[in-house]
Amino acid sequence: MNKNRRDFIKKAGVIASSSAMLGTIGCDSGKNVNINKGDGKMKLTFHSYELKLKHVFTIAKNSRTTTPDMQVQIHYNGLTGYGEAAMPPYYPENPDSATKFYQKLDLGQFNDPFQIEKILDYVDNVEEGNHFAKASIDIALHDLVGKMMRQPLYKIWGYDQEATPCTSFTIGIDKPDVVQEKTREALPYRVLKIKLGGGNDKEMIENVRKVSPDKDLYVDVNGGWTDKYEALDMAHWLKDQKVVFIEQPMPRNQIDDVAWLTENSPLPIVADESIHRIPDVLASKGVYTGINIKLMKCTGLREARKMITLARAFDMKILMGCMTATSCSISAAAQLSPAIDWADLDGNLLISNDPYEGVKVVDGRLVLPDRPGIGIRKL
Repeated sequence: MNKNRRDFIKKAGVIASSSAMLGTIGCDSGKNVNINKGDGKMKLTFHSYELKLKHVFTIAKNSRTTTPDMQVQIHYNGLTGYGEAAMPPYYPENPDSATKFYQKLDLGQFNDPFQIEKILDYVDNVEEGNHFAKASIDIALHDLVGKMMRQPLYKIWGYDQEATPCTSFTIGIDKPDVVQEKTREALPYRVLKIKLGGGNDKEMIENVRKVSPDKDLYVDVNGGWTDKYEALDMAHWLKDQKVVFIEQPMPRNQIDDVAWLTENSPLPIVADESIHRIPDVLASKGVYTGINIKLMKCTGLREARKMITLARAFDMKILMGCMTATSCSISAAAQLSPAIDWADLDGNLLISNDPYEGVKVVDGRLVLPDRPGIGIRKL
């Protein structure tokens, strides 16, 4: 790595770090701000929660009807911040590992929730991994501080509420009649995200088009293609089907093949399984056109904002994605949506037992609630 590139990365990291401070910009003054430090201590509580999917959800490598989940609360001076760790079974985290991680935390040592950098540095360094559990703490802490400031996070960060994108609605791999049924159910949405990589890719698209011939489509292969020439042929075919981009077409370890595909593809190639945290953004430059940021994988809102800043410095496109989840983590991610290009924030729409109300989808577009913090309320 040459000196200019090292200097650029160092400067980009400084910019990203400074931009992630919660209360440095966009903060109302006077009576609208309630810092309320007091003498209180933060208290963490949590419990497991099973998400029930409306349909069997199938991607290139597995199917499921439920998703394990942890619901988290941080209490401080009469206020509660809410967080969530949604943990699909194809990731290494689960309720047991999350519980063990939470039990190692001592948030009571902090008496000022506004020390977000200090608190989250502590949380991140308690133990390696546990990204999903760390994300739940990050979300709850941001929600708490937003409530203390009596402002939604998007306002604190200076984002334009009217600049939110449309969100896609996901259609999992399935039989033709089920795909058509799911597509009919998704008619209120302007964009559909189609899961591919199951060996019936063209059939999937053709069945969607029988019901919805004109909508923009995102496709997500979840690393299901292995031959770069076949992947390129599919990219050209998908472009003719009004597809906007291809997400993770090949396994993350086929870096040279993905870079070749990106260089030759008529469609943008977006990294998903290849992206977790900031170092992965650095590694993806020149390999992918864009990145998919998910709060669960990157440890939450703090790091997600840094990743957005760094990706923009590299002139990369940004998709904000999610797991199947409640409106808690989806509404948290939506607070960042005015700063991105594409959104796939439909995880709460795929479950039947959402305990919260939060971000809405109106005429296909994300509509942020005018409530403090991440903007949710319990049902």
